[in-house]
Amino acid sequence: MPRMYRESQFPLDEEHLSRQETLFHNANGYLGVRGTLEEGTCYKSMRGMYINGFHDIVPMKQAEKLCGLVEDKEAMLNAADTQTIMLRVDGELFSLFSGEVEDVERTLDMDEGITERDVTWRSPGGKRIRLVFRRMASFARPHIFVQECEITPLNFSGRLGIESWQKALVNNYADADDPRLGADAVCRLTPAGQAMAGDISLLSAQTLRTGLTVCTAVAHDLIASGAERWTYDEVAHSAVWRAEIPLSEGQTVRLIKYTAMTDSIRSAVPAEDALAELRAVRGRLPELRQAQRDYLARFWDRADLEILGCEADDTAMRFNMYQLLQSAGRDRYGAVAAKGLSGEGYEGHYFWDTEMYMFPFYLLTSPDIARSLLLYRYGILPAARENARRLGHRRGALYPWRTIAGRECSGYFPSGTAQYHISGDIAYAVTQYWLGTGDETFMREYGAEILLETARLWLDTGHWHGGRFMIHDVTGPDEYTCLVNNNYYTNACAQYNLRWAVRTAERLKTWDGYGAWAARLRVTDGELAEMIAAADGMYLPFDEALGINPQDDAFLQKPVWNLAETPRENFPLLLHYHPLHLYRYQVCKQADTVLAYYAFEGIATPEVMRRSYEYYERITTHDSSLSTCIFSIVASRLGMRKKAEHYFGDSLRADLADTHHNTRDGIHTANMGGNYMAAVNGFAGFRLSPDGLSMDPFLPARWSGFRFRFIWQDRRFEFEITSEFCVLTLLQGEPATVRIRGKEHRFRLPGDKVTVPMDGEDEHST
Repeated sequence: MPRMYRESQFPLDEEHLSRQETLFHNANGYLGVRGTLEEGTCYKSMRGMYINGFHDIVPMKQAEKLCGLVEDKEAMLNAADTQTIMLRVDGELFSLFSGEVEDVERTLDMDEGITERDVTWRSPGGKRIRLVFRRMASFARPHIFVQECEITPLNFSGRLGIESWQKALVNNYADADDPRLGADAVCRLTPAGQAMAGDISLLSAQTLRTGLTVCTAVAHDLIASGAERWTYDEVAHSAVWRAEIPLSEGQTVRLIKYTAMTDSIRSAVPAEDALAELRAVRGRLPELRQAQRDYLARFWDRADLEILGCEADDTAMRFNMYQLLQSAGRDRYGAVAAKGLSGEGYEGHYFWDTEMYMFPFYLLTSPDIARSLLLYRYGILPAARENARRLGHRRGALYPWRTIAGRECSGYFPSGTAQYHISGDIAYAVTQYWLGTGDETFMREYGAEILLETARLWLDTGHWHGGRFMIHDVTGPDEYTCLVNNNYYTNACAQYNLRWAVRTAERLKTWDGYGAWAARLRVTDGELAEMIAAADGMYLPFDEALGINPQDDAFLQKPVWNLAETPRENFPLLLHYHPLHLYRYQVCKQADTVLAYYAFEGIATPEVMRRSYEYYERITTHDSSLSTCIFSIVASRLGMRKKAEHYFGDSLRADLADTHHNTRDGIHTANMGGNYMAAVNGFAGFRLSPDGLSMDPFLPARWSGFRFRFIWQDRRFEFEITSEFCVLTLLQGEPATVRIRGKEHRFRLPGDKVTVPMDGEDEHST
């Protein structure tokens, strides 16, 4: 069955069109293009083309100039606009907002890797025309974006005029009333060169402060005869390609527009490389399309997750997986932004969401991408060390809460910089990568150093009191409770980080290069012993009266927020209540202590976890899209199946249904990763640990079954779950042992499979 998502473009209002700009964007990990209308709109539009990691530094003035507060930040830039194509039929301008739109539909084809817009339009003068627009951001050649336009006159013959724009100086989108967006719609690019190479136009621009250069090369193939020419506007630093051709009733005219984008982060000569990239693909669209199909065929072959018995869930899950594939950087210069490459929400910043919510998807489906994401973190490790010193730490690395190139970009430190757990989250991803791949080279050259430096941070941040190791004045994942002592999740992160740093260092002692590594980083046995002592003495809050883990030392002393009597229009609370007001109540934006139960196996007994889960469930708003998926996973592990299904259903269609009312700003990449985790780590019970891989599945009531493929330790597997049995098959790789429903099973050859009844009886292997 084809993997597709379709929507009518009606109604033609701002809310619907803005949402579709996000849902039908095109990206490939390097570049991203919003799904805006080629011809433009009469509404406010976030008309963006982005490059992963391409940014400038913008001012972020603080009202109080206190020591160490951030006063500027990195922001992803709208890098160019080559989307615009204006069409005139006998002088009448095509627009969805004039004449009559008889039919309009948008399609995302996740096997072809294209989006399509199919319009039947009647002009004000009565001319009927069908227009089909297709777009592709090439996975095989990441610098390439292609647009196709097919124009078919249905009841007339006449003349078609085309204006195709290439704009190098563009503004970013802004909304001063929404803290999740930038506040100023300004252009932060200046002209940096213009050239023509035959009929190919090249425009370069440079950022104001970082000095980064972006170049676009644009060319057209017009499958028709007619006059065509380029003109360049020096003042606007833009170019327009114009053509005029005859139209015959019933005959289709086809225009292909190629854009190559390059940047100086990755290229020493962006203009030369853009020209070379464009020349390599021009006139070879069938080959480019075939390469796109081949890339996606390989991806779905190793990664597909199919839901049986519920087509809506199946479509939504694959949509989310495809968006994650589009969003992830493939090199060490970019990661995964909170909105991917689909919009300007959160200004293109990378958060801890990448490691805790998206990394598991890449680890199991594209380990090479997972490795690249960690290499990006290793690349900004010097900046993390510098960030720690800025905050007064003598040793260790504190990764910024939000960043692009390594500097802290959080202007409100209580709910930003104070989230020290991000260093623990990155350390957690390093350990998961090791457990999932066994990549010894990565651990020696990069991973061990990340673990060591993040562990050192905890030694410098925490202190001993009453025989216990404590960490004060930090903020956990819950941004409605800030600057607390002994946040449960943060302390659990620190404990895990410290133990793995020591475990990894001890493993490296068997390596010939350990002495040089330890000397370079000044590792001593005394420091490792200090780490073990801090981990063993870590204070994890527990309330004897309630039998739960408090979120922090003072959390249970506060009054409980009355969520039942809070008007629905006052959610999310962060947009309607002062932060201090929120901080004085027991109310959670998202999973915090519950997140610790997901991440750190065996940290609490099932009884404590269940009581804590039920306690936090009553006071959590899920205002963050990172929340319900975690509640679903932990409910699965606790055997609370109805709750697991309920929270999964709430999060699965967050963008397709626009449940948070801000999809227009970009997709919710972390929620999408969380959906995958809820199915795989929750329903399928997938877990990685030092003891290996284990699975303990159940089948949601509304599904007749589901199956997914994954990669573990260079082996490819397929796992299928029905109401009667589950089947694990080794598709490729060396022998392996996997624990299924509590029992170990040995796989010796590709094709070996184990069938386990869901009631746990009559197991058999083939």
